[in-house]
Amino acid sequence: MIEFYKSQEINTIQLLPIAACMHEPHLLNMGKVNYWGYNPYVFMAPDPRYASADAVTELKTVVRELHRHGIEVILDVVYNHTAEAGQDGPVFNLKALDESYYLKHGEHFDNYTGCGNTVDLAYQPSLNLVMDTLRHWVSEYHIDGFRFDLAATLGRNGDNFNPDAAFFKAVAQDPVLKGVKLIAEPWDIGPNGYQVGNFPFGWNECNDRLRDITRSFWRGDQGYLKEFATRIMGSRDLYSAANWPYKLTVNYITYHDGFTLQDLVSYKHKHNEANGEKNRDGHGDNRSDNYGVEGETDKASVIEIREKQKRNFMASLLFAFGIPHILTADILSHSQGGNNNAYCQDNEISWLNWESDGRVSAFKNWLAEMVKARQEYMVPFIRAFSGEDRNSNRIFWRRVDGTMMEHDDWNRLSSVALHLGIDKQGSEMVYCINQTNAPARFSLPYENNQSWTMICNTDDHKLHQPINKNQVLIAPLSMAIYHYSPS
Repeated sequence: MIEFYKSQEINTIQLLPIAACMHEPHLLNMGKVNYWGYNPYVFMAPDPRYASADAVTELKTVVRELHRHGIEVILDVVYNHTAEAGQDGPVFNLKALDESYYLKHGEHFDNYTGCGNTVDLAYQPSLNLVMDTLRHWVSEYHIDGFRFDLAATLGRNGDNFNPDAAFFKAVAQDPVLKGVKLIAEPWDIGPNGYQVGNFPFGWNECNDRLRDITRSFWRGDQGYLKEFATRIMGSRDLYSAANWPYKLTVNYITYHDGFTLQDLVSYKHKHNEANGEKNRDGHGDNRSDNYGVEGETDKASVIEIREKQKRNFMASLLFAFGIPHILTADILSHSQGGNNNAYCQDNEISWLNWESDGRVSAFKNWLAEMVKARQEYMVPFIRAFSGEDRNSNRIFWRRVDGTMMEHDDWNRLSSVALHLGIDKQGSEMVYCINQTNAPARFSLPYENNQSWTMICNTDDHKLHQPINKNQVLIAPLSMAIYHYSPS
């Protein structure tokens, strides 16, 4: 695995929950398990099912070896509920010790999580338990950071979310925790549960806006250009560049829940029948397409456009301002057969196939090159556009002929160029974005005799080649990115 991570230029991995987990009774009755692990009952214990013998020693060894190769480890942690569920749920520990661990209205457990109960971090013993647990993972296992599942719950005071909640204050002042990475899934299903952009300083947030808008834009939906531009530029309507790089958005196209990237371009509809809930579970708004055939196909033209769309999604992710999150399954072009909620599928639906064919290898290798290109070319722009010096840089949105876009263009154009420059005379990048189904002729900036180098190409034909010194032809439904360095 270390060899794989390094070959893909990966410097951080985020594990799905590894704390001891119980399987829900309805899953056990169907002969299934909670494969993802989002149903904890002992917050401090690594789950024995992931170990060959001793889970504690083995996990510490994993973290040590990853660190030795320059790879950080982030844990996905679940403190919003426990496996004891609601009033009729099982009793393992907390429910018997002290029911005040859970948020309750009278006799009933509040269910802001969809899992039967809600842990009340406004209650001191609950807060102590979570804080002790986080310190334990950092001190004993040397974990580098945490991604908090349904993190809006952690800042709740009853029906209201509070960015100044006790939990956030406790973490900020803790000498062990104040230096680790903190990532919020900034919502839950309770009242006022959508809190994207509202977490306190020091927290990064998963940004579902980039996910949804990018999916719609490359699917060809009209009316998304303006917001696609906002997301590419770091969602500064939600996260001010004044707070970059300390409060950058965490961008993603896919996560463990929802379609994989391969299924996003292979299915128009979810196919969750194997979960035993008559396909009623899972998100309905996937913004996906199958490009002519639902599911797997041997049709070359369909495969070609699917592979191009995968590259469009990944290029948009990697060259957007922010922190990119990539699902490991997507590197291997893994399909779940259209299942967008495979939480209970400990079988071939979820298992990754490490034996790749030519198509899978080609995408994997392309993606590794793009991650490397991001590190080399994009990261300097993120640094330059962050903090106090951010206003000394250049941002231009241009028509294909190189002239500046005007207000009405945002509602009528489908082929545009983003031109970025560091300081007054520094490095430059141009994104040539063609959402249409026809080739587009772009004029690259040439006022300083720039010599442009193509660093990203989502089309695999030879169309993205220079026509002359400052003109390029961009293939239909694709994007190319060019870089210029005055040195």
